[in-house]
Amino acid sequence: MKIKFAVVVFPGSNCDHDAYYSLKKVLGYDVAFLWHKDKDLQNADVIILPGGFSYGDYLRTGSIARFSPIMENVISFAEKGGTVIGICNGFQILLEAGLLPGVLIQNSSLKFVCKDLYLNIENKNTIFTSDFESNIIKVPVAHGDGNYFADTETLEDLIKYNQIVFKYCSKDGEISDEYNPNGSKLNIAGIINKRGNILGMMPHPERVCDPVLRRTDGRFVFTSVAKNILEKLEI
Repeated sequence: MKIKFAVVVFPGSNCDHDAYYSLKKVLGYDVAFLWHKDKDLQNADVIILPGGFSYGDYLRTGSIARFSPIMENVISFAEKGGTVIGICNGFQILLEAGLLPGVLIQNSSLKFVCKDLYLNIENKNTIFTSDFESNIIKVPVAHGDGNYFADTETLEDLIKYNQIVFKYCSKDGEISDEYNPNGSKLNIAGIINKRGNILGMMPHPERVCDPVLRRTDGRFVFTSVAKNILEKLEI
C-alpha cells in the first residue's frame, strides 16, 4: 500500500513543485496537487502546505491563504488527527490558522536569508523525525519572515510538552545566537502541536531529498511520516 501525499497550491506558492518532485519522483509516493479554491483533499494521508509567497505575502505572511476555501477542510483534517506539514510559508499559514502556537515575524536582520544551515533534532520521538539516524542535519532556509516569536507562557509550554522539533545550531550541535539566522526565540526552526500530528518548519526539507544533489537529510521527514502511517494501518 502506498501513502498518498497532497500538496496545496496557493497563488504565489513556489515550492509546490519542489515538494511534488521529491515526493513523487525521488521517494516514489503517490502525490496530488490541491488547488487552493478546491475543497476535496483527494483522500490524502498527508497534506503539505509548501513554501512561497501565498497571495504575495500581502497584509501579513500566510494571513490571506489561511482563508482559502481548501483550508476549511485542511483544518478539519488536522483537528481529526490527519497529518499536516507546513514548510516555510506553509508554517506561516499553520500559525495564522491557529493550528500551531506563536507567530513568525520579520527576520531580526531585516534581510532575506537564503543559505544552508544545521539543525539539531530536539525531539526524535515524533512521526516526523523517527527515521532520522543523526541528531544534526543540514537543510536550506530561504525566508524574510522566519523569526519565530511567542510569549513566555507559550514557550514554556513548547518545552514542557516537547513540541520543539528543530533548532538552528552549529555543525557540532551548539545552539547559540551565532547560529540563529532570523532571531527566532530559543533558536526554534520547527515545532509540532501537542497532539503531534502537525509540523511547521521554516527550513526546506523538500530541497534536500535527491541523491543526485548529494544531500538527502530532508527526505527523512517524509519517510518518517510514511512509515508511521503504514505501521498504524497494519495494526
